[in-house]
Amino acid sequence: MKTILTKRFLMAGALLLFFCLTLEPMTVGTMDDPDFFSSVEQPSVSNFVTCTLLIIAPKIFKNALQPLVLHKKTMGITTRLVTLQEVYHQMYWPGRDDAEKVKYFIKTAVEEWGVRYVLLVGGRSSQFLPTWHCPVRYVNMVDDWETVYLSDLYFADIYDEQGNFSSWDSDNDGRYGEWYTSETAQDVNIDLIPDVAVGRLPCRSVGEVRIMVRKIISYETSGVNQPWFQRMLVAAGDTYPETSNPNWTGYEGEYYGDRAIENMSGFSATRLYTSDGTFTDKKDVIRAFREGWGVVYLVGHGSPKQWGNNAPNATGFVQGPNSNDMWRFRNKNKLPVCVVSGCHNSQFDVCLGRLFNYTTRWNQEYVPECWSERIVREPTGGAIAALGCTALGYTKEDKTSFQGGINELETAFFHAHGQKNITILGDTWASALTWYVQTYPVDWNTSAEADSWIDTKVVQSWVLLGDPSLQVSPTIV
Repeated sequence: MKTILTKRFLMAGALLLFFCLTLEPMTVGTMDDPDFFSSVEQPSVSNFVTCTLLIIAPKIFKNALQPLVLHKKTMGITTRLVTLQEVYHQMYWPGRDDAEKVKYFIKTAVEEWGVRYVLLVGGRSSQFLPTWHCPVRYVNMVDDWETVYLSDLYFADIYDEQGNFSSWDSDNDGRYGEWYTSETAQDVNIDLIPDVAVGRLPCRSVGEVRIMVRKIISYETSGVNQPWFQRMLVAAGDTYPETSNPNWTGYEGEYYGDRAIENMSGFSATRLYTSDGTFTDKKDVIRAFREGWGVVYLVGHGSPKQWGNNAPNATGFVQGPNSNDMWRFRNKNKLPVCVVSGCHNSQFDVCLGRLFNYTTRWNQEYVPECWSERIVREPTGGAIAALGCTALGYTKEDKTSFQGGINELETAFFHAHGQKNITILGDTWASALTWYVQTYPVDWNTSAEADSWIDTKVVQSWVLLGDPSLQVSPTIV
């Protein structure tokens, strides 16, 4: 009995220690700590003359990322891998939290190394606790669906219009991008134009990092100039049925699918549309996916788990592939860049712990990884990168002006590829965002849920889950 009790006490103690270590993240010194400035190195990155690609990751992923660093160097891309532990503990950055420290570090790397691309590596580190391998920024823009959402544009928008550091927190209250219901913006004059191209591999384990590294290297060394590279797959339907609003004429998803194809000159395109019966079930998309495509564009409605679109005039909703179907693609190394148009498909903060909350369960946030995460990290195929929304994907139908919205941003992405001949993925992402912000400038004095509020959310929530320095073959465009 004594032995059993001793073992139980030891097990209980170990569990308590694990819980405490997990619940309380490692603390770092602050300006309020009198010993802080004497124990850290002042910020300097001058040891490196130039650096095109900056990879920021936790130390646990460092070894798994080394093959990618070597590969990029062989591609002629000067690359530097810096761990978060180095950022936090070997140099001081005047950030109020980890995300701001990383942003200050990126700013200095841009200015002193000439960094053009930043790859953030790391997603959630727990399915039940709000902990991260790599910091994220939540934006506080409230609507009927959500109060906050993820924005990696925060890390890319380094400067405001005057060339000063853009904190996204002009009222300095520790809440970023505030724009609450029926109010004007509290955090104003955010530039929203990326000064550096930022992508993220939201990996949750070393194994996932290795999968992504292998896929990127394979794509850039053996995928280019293959016949499938110049093929484009579009699946779409009647996004806003006219039966719900007489102003919603036509089949919006298919309209934007056609516009994307028009912009991607040099591609042979295949359409899967609900209006002509070529898209009637998820199997239609899955079968087509196996053939191999350079680009896939899915236009419709989504959630962290699902994607699909309406049959004509709301005669039924056609389910596309969900996050559990990615293994069915089996497209091996024929990896497309996937642009998924739908709400929350790229909401990479989902977790199993959200199963126990009614609202997050209803929103399908209880899956271990979102739709875009799953397609990017699929080891037997899937996609090389995914672009999509971390929040509601507002369209022109949501705006008073009936102009703009997420589909226009996606069209700008394809225009940058096919018409401007931009062949680096992050540059294409940045070009589309820049065009959108300049075309639909934000009036910070309007109230929430007005057109400017929608335009702000459109660009802030559109993320690139993939390598921003990825070389897309010139033959694709």
